[in-house]
Amino acid sequence: MLGHLRQERDRGGPGSAQGLYLIVSDIKAARDELLGRGVEISEVFHGAGEVYAGTDEPYLFGRIRVSGPDPDHRSYRSFASFKDPDGNGWLFQEVTARLPGRVDADDTTFTSSTELATALRRAAAAHGEHEKRTGGQHDVNWPDWYAEYLAKEQAGEPLPL
Repeated sequence: MLGHLRQERDRGGPGSAQGLYLIVSDIKAARDELLGRGVEISEVFHGAGEVYAGTDEPYLFGRIRVSGPDPDHRSYRSFASFKDPDGNGWLFQEVTARLPGRVDADDTTFTSSTELATALRRAAAAHGEHEKRTGGQHDVNWPDWYAEYLAKEQAGEPLPL
């Protein structure tokens, strides 16, 4: 993706790439992080209904901005905008739940090392119970068992015994 952005910038010069989306799971935290780094960024905003009229920037296809996050906290509806040092226009978009078909259901993802560590602790506790049921013998395939446990847990499927 970065190579593509560099090509676009090179074609049109600095600041020519506008309306670039960065998807974040927590728009307030992402905005606070940029503010902490000295980046000038808009307040969080959402669009006014489904009306696509007006001249608001950046790059919501004319959607009229309303201050604050989406009142129903719906995914894909809250934004914050900023420009990078070259003048390219970026838009944070908060996505907390992907629309059907947007993510491979077989993928297992974690949004932070803390979330992954917590999941590994749950898997370790469950694996300890598994080893008790199998006679307390060391399971040399424990990484496979953990991987299956984590993937099934995130997919909401029955957990391995």
